[in-house]
Amino acid sequence: MTLSSTPVFDGHNDLLLRLAQHMPAEAVRLFLEGRDTGHLDWPRMQTGGFVGGLFAVFIPSPEADRRGFHRIEGGYEVPVPAPMDQSRALTPALDMIGLLHRIERTHPDHLQVCRTVADIRAALRIGAVAAVLHLEGAEPIDADLRALDGLYAAGLRSIGPVWSRANAFGHGVPFKFPSSPDTGPGLTRAGKSLVSACNDYGIVLDLSHLNEKGFWDTAELSRAPLVASHSNAHALCPHARNLTDEQLRAIADSGGIVGLNFGSYFLRPDGALNKATPISVMLDHLDHMIDIMGADHVGLGSDFDGIHATPIADAADLPRLIQAMQERGYDDSLTARLSQDNWLRVLEATWGE
Repeated sequence: MTLSSTPVFDGHNDLLLRLAQHMPAEAVRLFLEGRDTGHLDWPRMQTGGFVGGLFAVFIPSPEADRRGFHRIEGGYEVPVPAPMDQSRALTPALDMIGLLHRIERTHPDHLQVCRTVADIRAALRIGAVAAVLHLEGAEPIDADLRALDGLYAAGLRSIGPVWSRANAFGHGVPFKFPSSPDTGPGLTRAGKSLVSACNDYGIVLDLSHLNEKGFWDTAELSRAPLVASHSNAHALCPHARNLTDEQLRAIADSGGIVGLNFGSYFLRPDGALNKATPISVMLDHLDHMIDIMGADHVGLGSDFDGIHATPIADAADLPRLIQAMQERGYDDSLTARLSQDNWLRVLEATWGE
């Protein structure tokens, strides 16, 4: 196996959503053999040193609910789709979970579903991708949380209570620039119950996409480290999806982590979708978050296969980011913490193993 000198454990990707567009056998083949679309597959992971991460299960809204891009003063807004019922979300979620397990069952030397940090380290030792199952938007879970036991048994170890649309648990932020993340009400009663249940199970609570009131509700209730798996600094890019310095400090105070999102529209000061965005803009966000939070609370959260127009072409291009870190003056210890070690520490603290 050919790896970058600095392995990357990544906080968020949407590979399963891309693969789920194909029949299962074809999806497994595409993962193993690769193709010239998207950001992630086995060959590109090997080339770039992508050794594992949180693999999202995300259910897109129906086409009829996806409304267009609107220009606003100084920027844009993409209105949030309508809420989605559990009955609509559960089956495709199970399909994606099944696909991840199919890859593990048929090619355990390539990928393993990990439930503990010991599992992650074991996968890394044999060169398999360490995949942590994550739910991006809790729509597949009913408000009474009856589905949670089964999903936990299937390997679910991380939940983002909302994607940007509202659901039974809370309210997300719109894709809006410029905008504060303070865009609506906080967690619902079911959302507060979900926070408590995740703490009891030892499931990561991911605050990316949650609005500011929901963030502070979670910060008040949760006993676990706060996590925003794929978010950036609002002070540098005033997008609703990004985190204020006050939020960044709260995450650090909890012992948590923020993963740097690679999407240009969450990085650039002008919020633009621009393929020409330089890597230096990514380093500016890392610098800012390290200054505010400390180096132990920052990681990578690429959003590969869920974003467009990124300074990093795909997983094979990750060594270019590592090189840019080193050229910015990050030493080997700091680069290792940002690329892998901080994520493993936070997962261990949350899972209790």
